[in-house]
Amino acid sequence: MNLSLYTVTAFLIIDTDGHRVLAKYYHPKGHPNGESKKLTTLKEQRAFEKGLFQKTKKAGGDIILYDSHLAVYKHSLDLIFYIVGDPTENELMLNAALVAFSDAVMLLLRNQVEKRGVLENLDLVLLCLDETIDDGIIVETDSTTIASRVSRPRADTTEIVINEQTILSAYQTVKEKMQQRIGQL
Repeated sequence: MNLSLYTVTAFLIIDTDGHRVLAKYYHPKGHPNGESKKLTTLKEQRAFEKGLFQKTKKAGGDIILYDSHLAVYKHSLDLIFYIVGDPTENELMLNAALVAFSDAVMLLLRNQVEKRGVLENLDLVLLCLDETIDDGIIVETDSTTIASRVSRPRADTTEIVINEQTILSAYQTVKEKMQQRIGQL
């Protein structure tokens, strides 16, 4: 039984052609290596991604044991989201993290979770990933919390309303402060 907090080995987003859209591999110091391969070189990572895609390109499943790694995945239009962990990891926890991440991205991208939308908003997607998984540790599984931490206010909705009442109240405040200062002398 693995009692470590480090549960995630990799997070991947692959398009339906098998090309990498986003990949983040976690190799924290002090992590128990176990029996699984480390996937440290780019060549190993690409080979793993290609083989994993070949096994999961058809919709219908949501979990697979591939090449000594447990992969939980979810299809979304022209993308496939993966969370990869050791074979001894809790697949329900990996699935909860994946669902929370994909739902948060869906909230932020307004249900336009496709390759173009993800690439155009890659900053938001990466922030979502960082709010969900930190150095291989799952830190949040609530999609609304993740989305609220990542979302930014729109520039056009933060208008400052200046009218006669606000100017008059500012003038009154300055006038009172000046009278107090003059009265102290």
